[in-house]
Amino acid sequence: MKTDGGQALIRSLEREGVEVMFGLPGGAILPVYDPIIDSKIRHILVRHEQGAGHMAEGYAQATGKPGVAMVTSGPAATNIVTPLCDAYLDSIPMVVITGQVPTAAIGTDAFQECDTTGITASITKHNFLVTEAQDIPQVIKEAFHIATTGRPGPVLVDIPKDIVDPTNPRSSLEWEDNVEIDLPGYKVDTSVDPEAIQKAVELIQNAERPILYIGGGILKSRAAESLLELAELTGIHVVTTLMARGAFPDSHELCLGMPGMHGNFTAVTAMQESDLLITLGARFDDRVTGKLDEFAVSAKIIHVDIDPAELGKVRRPDVPVQGDCRTAIEAMVSVLRDFGSGNTDRTAWKSRISGWQERFPLVYEPSTPGQALKPQFVIEKLRDATPADTIVASGVGQHQMWASQYWTFNHPYTWINSGGLGTMGFSIPAAIGAKVGCPEKMVWAVDGDGCFQMTAQELVTARVENIPIKVALLNNSYLGMVRQWQDMFYEERHSEVFLSKEIPDYKGWAESMGCFAMRVDDPDEVEEAIAQANEIEDRPVVIDFRTAAEEKVYPMVASGTGNSDVIVPPSQEKEIR
Repeated sequence: MKTDGGQALIRSLEREGVEVMFGLPGGAILPVYDPIIDSKIRHILVRHEQGAGHMAEGYAQATGKPGVAMVTSGPAATNIVTPLCDAYLDSIPMVVITGQVPTAAIGTDAFQECDTTGITASITKHNFLVTEAQDIPQVIKEAFHIATTGRPGPVLVDIPKDIVDPTNPRSSLEWEDNVEIDLPGYKVDTSVDPEAIQKAVELIQNAERPILYIGGGILKSRAAESLLELAELTGIHVVTTLMARGAFPDSHELCLGMPGMHGNFTAVTAMQESDLLITLGARFDDRVTGKLDEFAVSAKIIHVDIDPAELGKVRRPDVPVQGDCRTAIEAMVSVLRDFGSGNTDRTAWKSRISGWQERFPLVYEPSTPGQALKPQFVIEKLRDATPADTIVASGVGQHQMWASQYWTFNHPYTWINSGGLGTMGFSIPAAIGAKVGCPEKMVWAVDGDGCFQMTAQELVTARVENIPIKVALLNNSYLGMVRQWQDMFYEERHSEVFLSKEIPDYKGWAESMGCFAMRVDDPDEVEEAIAQANEIEDRPVVIDFRTAAEEKVYPMVASGTGNSDVIVPPSQEKEIR
């Protein structure tokens, strides 16, 4: 059957099961937008291409399906570079289609031309420049295969205008229903070495102070249930990194919460004092390890990862296990059930952990009359007033850390944030994408005023497209995390961190974008405002919570220091001595 490149592209996306895509048309990609009119794929028109990328990320994180974005050439392609890099660092499956100038014009500095594949080569799992219309169906199939298999990641497909333009003879192709993937250099092996599993189990059986160190790979491999089985079978405590929040229930007695620069004291210290780290789908990120040569120096390492490049990249494992996390965990559980968890006495270790939990809980000083709202208090009230499976999308900064610390995550795939790249402005578009993917769930974006000003225009998208997300804006008038560092390490010299106390008027701005909006200054108004927001389902909601600027995120491991030097809140300093 004869067709053209534009029709073939949309049909190829439909064949991959794409139900929704996020994008913004322009000259080079315009021929592809015409067949969208007749497609079952829902297209969501964004207000900025960066928003399209983050929406695709949020959709992918919430659903496990690959997110899809489509934009035009030149500045549109460069605008989506940030989401591509964000998805690359956080292993998010995403396919991005960019328009390109006609084939004959490539390399001539044509209008809105840029070397998109060159720019994105280092921040995508793979990218393609398609030069023949006949190749479009195969390339799209290969793009989705690469994005979703092995270690997930973003794939970019750059398509010149002439091969999708039905008026151009170069766009003509013969459609074939059965397209074969031809990727001879790409092989994914999810199996695990039984000998490595046996060695790992032996270390587990003999460890006195073991910790399960859980990263985002657990969620990517859909291994949350298997992890729970392993933890309960062995009685080993679990720490969940920023990218793994929800992979293990916070309410479980074995859960220690989040480790790292702003992890809780028990999680940080338990890792530091352990004699075995069972590392599942984590990558020894610098935010977790602190000063590397002082990190968990007495611990042996089991490291399970689908990506062989991660094994030994930062910390050399005693037992490396290359393969799928769920497959590895299931293999460990099988061996442990056959041979037992060992007879090692861990009573003293469990007692130490219990003591840390008792002495160093997450704490903050409550507001006193006349003081601004405490952001931790707002998060607690949000947490208590929403369903247990509420999806929380955060921006980056203090509010991100408070949300991760004070929310209780008992369900996987309910925490969506930018981990590796730390992208300000992530939360609102990511929340939109998550809500599109999970319309039956409540979705709250927890944002800061600095982040909000970067991508708030996507609330127009949410309103027009009937995507009723809710936004908790923790507004302290500062770039809060930067101010915290200046307070602690730059003698309170606040250089270029104050935004504005009254400008913009967030309530008015949100209302102008079609949202229902409120401003809350008083702690007594918080619960009522949240309750009102939860009742509104016909439009987005924004609550401007005016929070205390001087509030700091504790605990904290300062950059360049070891985890043994964790800084606790002033009220707990006497416990450290």
